[in-house]
Amino acid sequence: MAPKKIAFLADHNDAAEAALRELTRRYGQVAPEAAEVIVALGGDGFMLRTLHQHMHRDLSIFGMNHGSVGFLMNAYKIADLPHRLEVAETAILHPLRMIARDAAGHRQEALAINEVSLLRETRQAAKIRISIDGRVRLDELACDGVMVATPAGSTAYNLSAHGPIIPLNAGILALTPISPFRPRRWRGALLPRRAKVRFEILEHEKRPVSAVADLTEVRDVVAVEIEEAPEVSLRLLFDPEHNLEERILDEQFIF
Repeated sequence: MAPKKIAFLADHNDAAEAALRELTRRYGQVAPEAAEVIVALGGDGFMLRTLHQHMHRDLSIFGMNHGSVGFLMNAYKIADLPHRLEVAETAILHPLRMIARDAAGHRQEALAINEVSLLRETRQAAKIRISIDGRVRLDELACDGVMVATPAGSTAYNLSAHGPIIPLNAGILALTPISPFRPRRWRGALLPRRAKVRFEILEHEKRPVSAVADLTEVRDVVAVEIEEAPEVSLRLLFDPEHNLEERILDEQFIF
């Protein structure tokens, strides 16, 4: 099999930039527009930015960790990279689509690979009404915020907010409150992946809320709609011995 045309991209840190120089000396470099595969050097944040930048292209992305956590990344090794790419396993991710409307009447759409989160902007708790598939499920949630997380994002902010870890192929999303005040004992819900979630901000002038979809923030929202974008497919490559499905399973047994 002919070697793949590789574009190496690096985050702005010394280790990632040194790795970029080392890899391009050994394997060459093509522009991202001409590449068959992108190798991203950095951490999970850089991987998210790379995925967003190339979201609408038919490309596979193989990450190598030169960041902090590196949950979406493979181990950094310079040797035998073409073989690693040839035998790598593919994880297909579908992002969430957020449609947010703000107090001025503007509409903004964005995609989220990890989660869409709503966050209070001031000292006062947010008050949010939650509807699923057109039916009000929670008339008023008083909280610091609330999020909808994908399986790939369930080990990120969602986990920090005590949300569930979701296996990649489970076909569900996590609806997780952030510091809920009332109802005090509500801990969230698991939703079918095709569910359509609507958040309405109550008393939005007094209790302003922002909506964040990965890299996009919309301030002073009054309503946010979220659903999976099945027509958008992202392909991440992982070493067979440490694929994303296995990592998510492992994470549930870490104490």
